[in-house]
Amino acid sequence: MPEVGFTSHRAETHEQWQARMAAEALAITRSDLYLQLRFLDSALSALEQVPDPTCRHMATDGLHLYFEPQALLDLFRKNPRYLCRLMLHSILHCVFRHLWLGHGRDPELWGLACDIAVENVIDNLNKPALVRPLTYVRSHAYADITKEESLVAAAPAYRWLLRQTVGVQRQLYREFHTDDHRLWPKENQQNNAASIQAQTTWQKIGKRMQAEMETRSKEAGDGGDPLQTQLQAAVRSRRSYRDFLRKFCVLREEPHIDPDSFDLNFYTYGLSVYGNLPLIEPQETRESYKIAELALVVDTSYSTSGALVQNFLAETYALLKQRENFFLRMHLRLIQADDKVQKDEKITNEAELRQAMEQFTLRGGGGTDFRPAFRYVDRLCEEKQFQNLKGLLYFTDGLGKFPEKRPAYDTAFLFLGDKFDDSAVPPWAMKLVLDEDEFMPADYTPAAPFDPMQDDEDFDALRDLNNT
Repeated sequence: MPEVGFTSHRAETHEQWQARMAAEALAITRSDLYLQLRFLDSALSALEQVPDPTCRHMATDGLHLYFEPQALLDLFRKNPRYLCRLMLHSILHCVFRHLWLGHGRDPELWGLACDIAVENVIDNLNKPALVRPLTYVRSHAYADITKEESLVAAAPAYRWLLRQTVGVQRQLYREFHTDDHRLWPKENQQNNAASIQAQTTWQKIGKRMQAEMETRSKEAGDGGDPLQTQLQAAVRSRRSYRDFLRKFCVLREEPHIDPDSFDLNFYTYGLSVYGNLPLIEPQETRESYKIAELALVVDTSYSTSGALVQNFLAETYALLKQRENFFLRMHLRLIQADDKVQKDEKITNEAELRQAMEQFTLRGGGGTDFRPAFRYVDRLCEEKQFQNLKGLLYFTDGLGKFPEKRPAYDTAFLFLGDKFDDSAVPPWAMKLVLDEDEFMPADYTPAAPFDPMQDDEDFDALRDLNNT
């Protein structure tokens, strides 16, 4: 009896079927989001989808979107609207670059602040696929942050959370916790190749989204303002104040023994006289790349916060007093100005710098006009009080009249946090947005790390109940 032959096609396992169906559910969700938010096209396709049985609902590391297939399918069947919010929530974390801005902060509290900022944006989009009831906890939190910090973004929300009790923080965690943040890059992973690539990719996506939202302002809807505001902050170049000061350094010799170099005359003399015995003597001078001359102008108008000025000057003093930043003989001008120059202090050494910072008092309080300070510095240059002025730093909120012509020296306007307006800054000036937390007092930290899981309540069940 002839053998009966058949070709065996390997059957799909249940886990494989779940992963495939979950991917199709995400594809449908992505299409729904794209149809209502066209400016999200590049963001929606930027993350590679990866099924992960250990993931709680959804997580991202900036390159991949991880999901637990069975939980995702259950959510798609029971509450597809919440799945839309969940997917958009994780994507907006990447768009706003929350994953890479948490250094120096309590990780759990920073994650909660990011969740509040993202949920505020989603709640204001007013799209059918995203609508959910606005609870009292949410509306009260948004109103409180806006009242105290003027903007519901991650950094302001974090500062606001620091002032809340542990009980309030846990209540907010139950309300706003959405996706899993455990895969966010740790501080020691910020500068590896994958993290840098992800940051660059999302910054480009953010800039593209910003341009498309401006051209599709009608599509952004009435609730587009929070998204646009946070997007503008996210695509700005944020660098350390310490690194930015290096732009105003010059190369110059200074008296200092340089153990890495030696006098070639003695070296060759030793070889010529003794044959194989060079004479090595370290150089008594070395070339250093430091700041020689700098004008620092502080806006003391009514609209500028005195506390922020004091914190900014404290950080500036901490940087300038370090020998590796300034030459031993320096020329720094500390100028206070509102609509006119109120005070000018000449600083040539560390002792004068310390005295100026310790005795600093704000003078002014009038309107803001940047032109008098520039005219004053121009006059100092004409009088040869500045021999080779490398740059002028103007600390301000941006609300004032700018010069029409570019000065002979580099100019940078420094803005702190999100409390500024840089729309009128001329194109020839540099702009630097400083992280407000960089200038917070040293004791401005939470009393203890925030641990949301100390409470025994079932957060997942409570969250699902709230979002049904």
